[in-house]
Formats: sequence, structure tokens, C-alpha cells
Amino acid sequence: MAIAAILAAVAVPSSPGAAAPAEDGQIGIRLLEAPVSRRDDPRAHMYIVDHLKPGSTITRRFEVLNQTDQAREFEVYPGAASLNNDEFLPGADREGNELTSWIKLSVDKVVLQPGDTAEVEATIAVPDKASKGERYGVLWSETRIAPDKHGNIGAIRRAGIRVYLNVGPGGEPVSNFDIGEIKTTRGADGVPVISTAVTNTGERALDLTGTLSLSDGPGSMRAGPYHLNTATTLAPGATGIVMAALDAKLPDGDWKLDLELASGIVKHKLNRVVTLPPPGVSLVADGGTWPWSWIGLAGGGALLAVFTGAVALRRRRPVTPVVGLHYRPRHH
Repeated sequence: MAIAAILAAVAVPSSPGAAAPAEDGQIGIRLLEAPVSRRDDPRAHMYIVDHLKPGSTITRRFEVLNQTDQAREFEVYPGAASLNNDEFLPGADREGNELTSWIKLSVDKVVLQPGDTAEVEATIAVPDKASKGERYGVLWSETRIAPDKHGNIGAIRRAGIRVYLNVGPGGEPVSNFDIGEIKTTRGADGVPVISTAVTNTGERALDLTGTLSLSDGPGSMRAGPYHLNTATTLAPGATGIVMAALDAKLPDGDWKLDLELASGIVKHKLNRVVTLPPPGVSLVADGGTWPWSWIGLAGGGALLAVFTGAVALRRRRPVTPVVGLHYRPRHH
């Protein structure tokens, strides 16, 4: 038991070439180390992602950067977050939760000259009687801009690092997902859309990334890759719709689809022949290369509300973005 607790606290430094700080144009923030056990996990290069037993403690270092042209005071603090409707939602202002009560920072504010950085250490101590389950939070860096005599209004700017902390006995819970049936549709505007349902079948939250490419189309045409570009997070048991809006110039007909999706080290690929239909038609694949079944436009109309050339995870309501949460720390 003692050995397991020590190993859980070991971290490796990040490498200079792998990271750019999360930023909103004024604040930069990045993780400086990740757990040894997650050396190959891209999510651990972006966020604090850990599994701890009750009574365990870890420390993680991160860096705050002043990207303005003036000296600024930056406040650093942990904030609450939750998963709701397949979104990672930060709490309002300085709202706390159970996880934030376990987090202590080495400093609560720093004053930085333009271009300067400050290193901060976060200590996460899980109580002995903590219940099993995953908690969510954000480590925030925040600066305030006061109103001036020229009539410019004040503002609060902040950037943060997500925290995904799972607590429980034993080893890391399983992470996995299933890719469902493939659908294609083309709206009245001529934009073809390919979509598939993704279900989180594991015990930890997933942040899906990936690409979709087409080849062997009419006249041996190719298209893509189209990059999945979303901050959507799937809770255990949740299902989301991954969709790609393609180029309206792509012709109707059969294409070879190559879909790659990943969350951290969990990766799945799907290769299939798909048919891009004429406007007003949707098709559903029943699992194999053939056959396709036809459905009316009403059945696929919800798939049309996307942007051309973008890949998105359909949500039930608009996303509240978390500024500066996407980055990749250095790693040796």
C-alpha cells in the first residue's frame, strides 16, 4: 500500500518542444509535469488526469505567463467543474466543490512583468474516507483589468488547466468507447455530412479527438483529413454524435471512409465504404460495407446544423467555452 502511494506521486518533467501554453491573448498557463504512468497519454499532456486511492497525495507544477505589455497581478486558484450534457462546464466565478477542497496551491497570486512566467505547485490530498468516483475541476490563472479614464470598461480574463481526478481502490478504471452506425446526408445547400454515434463504455470521462478522411471516390477523388475540433467531454455511459461537414463540391457516390477517434491512449479506427447521397437524402449503414438503407430528410435534418469543413460533436445545447484549456505540456 505504501509503495503504491509513492508511485502515484511520481511525475516526469515536460519537454520544451511539446508544449505551447494555453492562452487567451493575455494569459498563458501550462502544465510542467505529468505522471510517469501516463507518459504516452495525450490527455495527460493537456490536463491533470489521475487515479488515486483514498489517503493519497500528489503534486503537479504548472506555469503562468504574462502575455500583455504591462506588469500584471495574476491570481491562481482551484475552481469547480462538472460534466453536463456532454460538456465540461467550469463553475461560475470561484465556485468550489469537493475536489477544490482537496487542492492547495503554493501561492495564490503573483505579479509578473511582460513576458515573465511564474511556477506554481498544486498539491492534491485525497482524504482517507473519500468515496469512489471521478471529480472535476480547473486550476485557474486570472487577471483583472480596471476601467480607465478613457471610458474603457474593466474585464476579468482567465485561463485554466482541467483536472480529472478519479478516486477509488485498486488500479485505474477502464476507459473505452464504441463507434456506432454511420450516417450520411446532404442538405439543400449541397453540403454532405457524415456522422456516427460514440458511446463512452468505460468508467472515466472521455475527450474525443480524431480525423475523418475519404478516398477512392468518383474519379479516384480524395478528401480530408477533417480534424475533430471539439472540447466536448463524454461522461461514462453518455453518447454523442461525431459529425463532419464536408465540401459541397464533393460528388455523390461511393467513397472509402477512414475514421480515427481517440481519447488519450484509447484509440479506435473504422474503415467503411460510404455513399454520399444527393441533396435531401440521408443514408444509414447497418454495420457492414453494404447495404445502406434510405431514410427521409426529416430523419437526418438535425445533422445539417454544422459548419462546412469542420468536425464537431453535436450537443444538446451551446457550449460554454473554457478559455485556454487546450495545450500540450513539455515532456522528457
